Amino acid sequence: MKKINRRRNSTIVLRLWFSNVAVMDVECLNSGGGGSNNNNNPNPSSSAAATLSRYENQKRRDWNTFGQYLKNHRPPLSLSRCSGAHVLEFLRYLDQFGKTKVHNPICPFFGHPVPPAPCPCPLRQAWGSLDALVGRLRAAYEENGGKPETNPFGARAVRLYLREVRDMQSKARGVSYEKKKRKRPPPHAAVPPPVEGL
Repeated sequence: MKKINRRRNSTIVLRLWFSNVAVMDVECLNSGGGGSNNNNNPNPSSSAAATLSRYENQKRRDWNTFGQYLKNHRPPLSLSRCSGAHVLEFLRYLDQFGKTKVHNPICPFFGHPVPPAPCPCPLRQAWGSLDALVGRLRAAYEENGGKPETNPFGARAVRLYLREVRDMQSKARGVSYEKKKRKRPPPHAAVPPPVEGL
């Protein structure tokens, strides 16, 4: 019996106007890391990329997207001048590509995990997607020569923003984002060593 592969190519490149002047290519970041299919590409460098893990591929795409964002920023920014404020600007910019309905406090479905009808509330990036994105970019920054102490993705403002987004979305969507506690296996009863000489 043939197994059907239901994964589809989820990398989408969008051409967008940014800052009313520059054009920016953005890969869809809320795909959760879906990889591209490079089987038809004769370029040998793409075969090396195909051997990377799904996480590494997504991290590379995210890093390239952030680099493109910095290039198209007005005025253009170098990575060395990038701060936590620029990371927050990037995360807010990404909200326009979100797929998660976040209800406003005045919406009748505020706090309902499964609303019974459509509403005009905005679509945003899900907190989990932003959190994972920041984690990948934080790692990529250091892999690309950045120092951990100057990493803008680890800035206090970024952590506070992510916490604020998590709390707001938790209330608005009626979903708990509490960390699940891992169940630890029960400790094994110690067996006393055999007594010799009896």
